[in-house]
Amino acid sequence: MGYPFHCVRARAVLGRGGIIAYPTEGVWGLGCDPFNKAAVERLLALKNRPWQKGLIVALANERVAGALLQSMPEGRQCAIKSTWPGPNTWLVPHGDLWPYWITGESDFIACRLSAYSVVCDLARAAGGAIVSTSANPAGRPPAMTAQQVRHYFGRSIEFIMPGGVQGLQKPSVIRHGITGEILRG
Repeated sequence: MGYPFHCVRARAVLGRGGIIAYPTEGVWGLGCDPFNKAAVERLLALKNRPWQKGLIVALANERVAGALLQSMPEGRQCAIKSTWPGPNTWLVPHGDLWPYWITGESDFIACRLSAYSVVCDLARAAGGAIVSTSANPAGRPPAMTAQQVRHYFGRSIEFIMPGGVQGLQKPSVIRHGITGEILRG
C-alpha cells in the first residue's frame, strides 16, 4: 500500500523511535509510535507532561476505530461513529489493550478518527495509530505553525511534516464515550 512521500519519511522516523510534528485539524501535533515506551517517555519529557494524564491517539481508519469501540453499548458506538471522521476525541474503555504509558491512570483511552488526510495517512503509515498530542510544552499555547513547533522544541523533533493546520484553530473536542459529556470544548 502506498503512502504519500512525507508519510514514508515520517514512518521511518517513527520506526526508529523518533518524534514527529504534524498539522492536525486545528493545531500542530506531536506524534510517536504509541507502543514504543521510550519514544512516548521522550515525548512526555519534551512537553513536561506527566504520564498519568494519558495521551490521545489518532486512528488510521474505521476498522481500527471499530475494533476499539466493540466493547461499548451499540447506542454509544453509533453516537461516537456519527462524529467520525472529524475533530472529535472520545474517551473509550481500553480493555487493557493499550499500554499504561498511553492510557495513564485511566481505564479509558482518548482516541480520534480524523477527517484530515495528513493525520489519517500518518496513523496508517504508523501501523494503525499514532500519538496525537498538541505541540506545546505544558502551560504554553499549542503551536499553530511549524515555526512555532521549532521555537518550542528546537532540534528535539526529528521530522516536521510540511503543510498547515486545517483551520479549526483549536484542539479537538474531547468527550466521554459512556456519558457523552464534553470534557474539553
